[in-house]
Amino acid sequence: MSEHGFHVHGPHDHEVEHVVEHGGDSFTSRLAVLTAVLSTVGAIFGYMGGHSQNAALLYKNEAAIQKTSASNQWNYYQAKSNKQNLAELSVTLTSGEDREKFKEAVERYKKEKEEIKAAADKLEAAAKEADHESELEMQIHGRWALATTLLQISIALAAITLLTRKRWLLAGVLGSTGLGLLAGVMGYLHL
Repeated sequence: MSEHGFHVHGPHDHEVEHVVEHGGDSFTSRLAVLTAVLSTVGAIFGYMGGHSQNAALLYKNEAAIQKTSASNQWNYYQAKSNKQNLAELSVTLTSGEDREKFKEAVERYKKEKEEIKAAADKLEAAAKEADHESELEMQIHGRWALATTLLQISIALAAITLLTRKRWLLAGVLGSTGLGLLAGVMGYLHL
């Protein structure tokens, strides 16, 4: 409003004043509230999708670490096998006191290899478990992503419904919302 009482309304200002003075149409108001609720739930679903994706990446990283550690153990096992083979060869090529020393070394290497193998097997099992957990988290992430997408479609359909005033589009809004909520519940329940 200017100093001289001249007032210019934009189209939006006129509609806002009309709603305030005369009350809004209940269809528009309910759809606007539904859109706000859908946006909030969609934001929560998006956050949960990001969380599950990050968890999947952490599990995959853990699997890679465990696989590397297992590989190191198998390399150590191979080194002990080589030493054992050399000791066995030395048993064949020597006699007397030296031969007994190499026989003891062969037995020691056998025992050390068993311990190393057990550690390597344990690390490989941990890597498989972490890979499995990563796959599960990615499946859950897919549910959250689907839920978020369906709610975004609902919001877009709600906007189109408001703009066109085609009430039949409300069925698409409600259908997409229902499917989105179902996918969100499946993500929450890890289904």
